[in-house]
Amino acid sequence: MTMTDMDSPAGTTDALPTIEIYNTLTKKKSAMVTVKPGHVGIYLCGPTVYKPSHIGHMVGPVIFDTVKRYLEYSGWQVTWVVNITDVDDKIIAESTARGTTMAKLATEMTADYLANLAALGVESIDHMPKATDFIGPIITCIEGLIAKSAAYASDGDVYFDVTQDADYGKLTNRTVESMQGEGGLTVERKRSAADFALWKKAKSGEPFWESPWGPGRPGWHIECSAMSRAILGEHFDIHGGGLDLIFPHHENEIAQSESLHNCPMATYWMHNGLMQAAGASGKVGGRARDAAIGSEASSQDAAQQAASQAATKISKSTGAEPFKNLLERHRPEAIRMLLLSTHYRSPIHFGEEALSESARAMEAFERLFARCQRVTGLSFYTLPLQNRRQGNATVAAAGVETQALREKFLAAMDDDFNTAVGIATLFDFVRVVNKHIDQQGLEKSPSDVARTLLDAMLLVLRELTGILGLFVKEPEATRSSADQATVGKLMELVIEIRARARAGKDFATADLVRAKLTEAGITLEDRPDGTHWTQK
Repeated sequence: MTMTDMDSPAGTTDALPTIEIYNTLTKKKSAMVTVKPGHVGIYLCGPTVYKPSHIGHMVGPVIFDTVKRYLEYSGWQVTWVVNITDVDDKIIAESTARGTTMAKLATEMTADYLANLAALGVESIDHMPKATDFIGPIITCIEGLIAKSAAYASDGDVYFDVTQDADYGKLTNRTVESMQGEGGLTVERKRSAADFALWKKAKSGEPFWESPWGPGRPGWHIECSAMSRAILGEHFDIHGGGLDLIFPHHENEIAQSESLHNCPMATYWMHNGLMQAAGASGKVGGRARDAAIGSEASSQDAAQQAASQAATKISKSTGAEPFKNLLERHRPEAIRMLLLSTHYRSPIHFGEEALSESARAMEAFERLFARCQRVTGLSFYTLPLQNRRQGNATVAAAGVETQALREKFLAAMDDDFNTAVGIATLFDFVRVVNKHIDQQGLEKSPSDVARTLLDAMLLVLRELTGILGLFVKEPEATRSSADQATVGKLMELVIEIRARARAGKDFATADLVRAKLTEAGITLEDRPDGTHWTQK
């Protein structure tokens, strides 16, 4: 069940909570007020599909998938758009090098991107427009800008005239004089060095479309302006992307759209930190990473952050491996948890050790789920996913500690979607549930009252993990049922041998059995009802 499957108070805007969002444009947090009450329109800049996607391409989708989940959980109706740039200089160059067409290469790379998103549980995107499907609307936008004297044709190209936009540079606090713009052979065709291309004249052998200015193809920035307008309207709520897109891409989107429509393009501009190939800063499951991001990203503005993070970000140009290769070594759930363990505006420190740490952190939850299933007879993964209204109505049955943890989690998410604090709170939740099981002796002789309280606690835990897209589905078995049965019988034998060694006070042998199993990724737990084992 997804969040959108649940009964929701959409349309009852009086029941909606207050959610604060940090806006790169205003450089402060403010309460979200939507263009259409009860509805949220989100546009996230997607990939240019010329090579297999890597981990850096997954950051934005995982973050905004979580944002959408939370907004829908809280009662809003959400339309989320992620575009595909399938015409670009890089795609043309790569397709030529491979001896294929731009369209075939883009189709192949888009399929790779979608498969990777699915592995990470990103399933809530409503529209994925391709630039080549919107050539007509793009040309219409360019014609409108020319009619308003905000753009001009020059030898088959069309450029946006930045001097005609009095607000140009407002997203990054740059002046027109400080911007160099596109260089190369286009400089002589432009009125100002900072002017940027809306339409590019076709070169020999390149794909092209007919236009009023001759054969060519659209510039990168105008694609997003046209597609967002066609799907979300002239003014929508949230525009997202990585910090590295603030300039020139988002600055130019604002200039085009607002010059054309005479209204804001997006009310809120949300920018996520970039993936860094560096050591981890904090422990998954410990203190929330970068939880104090509310200091408005230290003293740096967004442009400064983008510059500093871009210098060390993971990208194709720095040798990032295809994401599908990463999935061969690591569970996708562990990758998702790692991406959400840092506040979205902070850089994410990524590496093999960080991923292994995230996987180990997930095991704490899975051990709890298995323990609770032994007590209740129910799988955690079959519990219903409650929305915020439903959770408010039932949380009292889960006890005071659980209520406090839920309030802490929701307060963090209401405060600029602070998943770092949210995940840290979930680990506190695991400790509280384990304590309840231990103190009430639920694995020996459970009382009805204690068991009912456990059921209510698990329902809240299911509610909160579902918001983050974690532990939504039971992990797929990695072995066949026959293999699992064989391993189970062998483990029964090993556990019996160890038990006999302990009974005979041969502790050296008992310790050796445990140590060797640990090396093999198998953990033993000695409990009052016997020894249980789990495998990583």
